[in-house]
Amino acid sequence: MSTEPMIENPILPGFNADPSICRVGDDYYIATSTFEWYPGVQIHHSKDLVNWTLVTRPLNRADLLDMRGNPDSCGIWAPCLTWSDGRFWLVYTDVKRHTGSFKDAHNYITTCDRIDGDWSKPVYVNSSGFDPSLFHDDDGRKWFLNMRWDHRPNRSPFSGILLQELDPDTLALTGEVHEIFHGSELGMEEGPHLYRRNGYYYLLTAEGGTEYDHACTLARSRSITGPYELHPLTHITTSRTNPEARLQRAGHGDIVETPEGETFLVHLCSRPLRNRGRSPLGRETAIQRMEWRDDDWLWPLEDDPTPRDRVVAPVTGHSSPARPTHCRYDFAEAELPLDFQWLRTPQPEQIFNLKARPGYLRLLGRESLGSLFTSSLVARRQQALCFTATTELDFAPQTFQQMAGLVCYYNSRKYHYLYVSRDADQGRQLNVMSCLARLDGQSEYPLEPDPVALPEQGAILLRAEVRYEHLYFSWALADHPHDWHQLPLKLEYSLLSDEAGTGAGNNFTGAFVGMAAQDTSGQALPADFAWFEYEEK
Repeated sequence: MSTEPMIENPILPGFNADPSICRVGDDYYIATSTFEWYPGVQIHHSKDLVNWTLVTRPLNRADLLDMRGNPDSCGIWAPCLTWSDGRFWLVYTDVKRHTGSFKDAHNYITTCDRIDGDWSKPVYVNSSGFDPSLFHDDDGRKWFLNMRWDHRPNRSPFSGILLQELDPDTLALTGEVHEIFHGSELGMEEGPHLYRRNGYYYLLTAEGGTEYDHACTLARSRSITGPYELHPLTHITTSRTNPEARLQRAGHGDIVETPEGETFLVHLCSRPLRNRGRSPLGRETAIQRMEWRDDDWLWPLEDDPTPRDRVVAPVTGHSSPARPTHCRYDFAEAELPLDFQWLRTPQPEQIFNLKARPGYLRLLGRESLGSLFTSSLVARRQQALCFTATTELDFAPQTFQQMAGLVCYYNSRKYHYLYVSRDADQGRQLNVMSCLARLDGQSEYPLEPDPVALPEQGAILLRAEVRYEHLYFSWALADHPHDWHQLPLKLEYSLLSDEAGTGAGNNFTGAFVGMAAQDTSGQALPADFAWFEYEEK
């Protein structure tokens, strides 16, 4: 058994899809997709490629990103993070529609000299397709790539990878548009990244869709505009022919080289609950060790493209702290803890604040959990298949239209919600609502036929326990914190996954757990949360 330091996959557990990796000196950064979650683009940092720390989400202003009205799984797709000319370059797509024939995908560039600084006002680039990336060539020229979307009937909507030069001063596209790659027989080419080495240009793309046929495909050319020849294996990372692999849906990757010359590929993957079943954790990020050979091709170890669970760590004198698996948030600071996000809006003051009642996160009751505009929901990613989340809620609803509580959330059509509300006859009460992506117009409904009567005053403790495909809700009075009552419900948690549901289109995110408040009367009644605790089992 090897005694070498190992990397455990996935390196970014939970919803962290479409990784783009960038090295600056001894520092590594990975940018991942955030879709409808705000702020946009999640960036992690590491010194050793083993342990990663979330450091920033740069798209945090209305001029950088406004997703109000974006459907589920739209928003930020496949960002590309690079370093050149003394600054970071971030290319990203804001997708406004993804069902039907059209995508309406708008591509932008923003830059910053610090990864956690204030990023520049974005420059619009184009809308011909999604998954944009930027290549900085050795001669100082810059090239913009994206897949092209074809909405016409009886054609493949994935109609090739486009390349066009980018003016480094104006950031405007210039010159001829080149169609450089039309994929392998697997098709659905997207997620392009370009590299240059030993006189070749290498083009890495994602193919096969983002489900169980997903793959990383490599091609090369002596000329940046092609033609590109396929790798002898075609796909250098994939699980498509290995249903027994723990890491499934492997694809959409990016390559990085260490200062010592070791080469690694980061890629998305998923860990389904059962053999190619549902994946509440969504698409995660893993890493694989690769090797350049005398034929000037990049190869997976032992010529096996199947992703490994454990990878030998690089040679480095640096280390990074391990990710905590037990977090308690007391909301004592003026800023929301970085682990949390909200949905779509660049105006967080409309849905929450941490100053009105110091030491509390105050949510202002707004629209329903199904809203695509202003929903008061603050949540963090699920990062393990088993976890417990607990919070303390102080909330005094005056009508059934006012609700607040603890929610396990995938998107506006898939969630389980333990909430406090009020009935005119029965008073303050606790109930459970589930939304299961039904098509009959009645997708949200209470599951507990007899709501739990609560005291008219006093804080309530709410708890969600997730054990693989099952969810159990419990509650207690805050002044009796050890007297827990589990509701007589075993909820199907696997419904909060990419693969579950009908009629909701493709889903690309992952499960979150957090706090929510609604007030459909329009009074914006506040709900105060004293703390939130997340613990993996």
